[in-house]
Amino acid sequence: MKVIGVNGSARKESNTALLIEKVFDELKEAGIETELIQFAGMVIEPCKACFACGGKKNCIHKKDAFGEIFEKMTEADGIILGSPVYSANISANMQAFLERAAVVCDMNQGILTHKVGAAVAAVRRGGALQTIDSMNHFFLNHEMFVAGSTYWNIAYGQMPGDVLKDEEGMVNMKNLGQNMAYLLNALKG
Repeated sequence: MKVIGVNGSARKESNTALLIEKVFDELKEAGIETELIQFAGMVIEPCKACFACGGKKNCIHKKDAFGEIFEKMTEADGIILGSPVYSANISANMQAFLERAAVVCDMNQGILTHKVGAAVAAVRRGGALQTIDSMNHFFLNHEMFVAGSTYWNIAYGQMPGDVLKDEEGMVNMKNLGQNMAYLLNALKG
């Protein structure tokens, strides 16, 4: 089994990446392969609403890394979406990515059905629940199972590394990883 993590942060090795890696630790412990994809240094183009993706199972536009990343999503058993909170919501790259992915999924029904999804957010103050909700809606709208934890999948921090000081947030990420591994194994069993 394999889970990919998509880090919507503009920074590599960001707080968001640290959260995804904490979830990955538990998945690896359960024998599940992981791969981290980081949007840092790239721009994801917005959807052009051309609907040419119907029957193609991917976007036909190739000016960015969307197609490669989306293909990895379709091949994975699980997907973690992570975003920092920008203006009380997901990052612009994550928004563009999810809008484009949603159209490809709508034009190719069932492409992500029954995969397991989990969303995590790194936040300084407010907007974390909106951010998690935006990513979870993507999962739910495409018939995916959403893994949960003991509390919201968020951790607080401003500067890189600060989320590691949020003990409750890090325990929650560990639990999320354990729950995601359990769900993946139950679905495969």
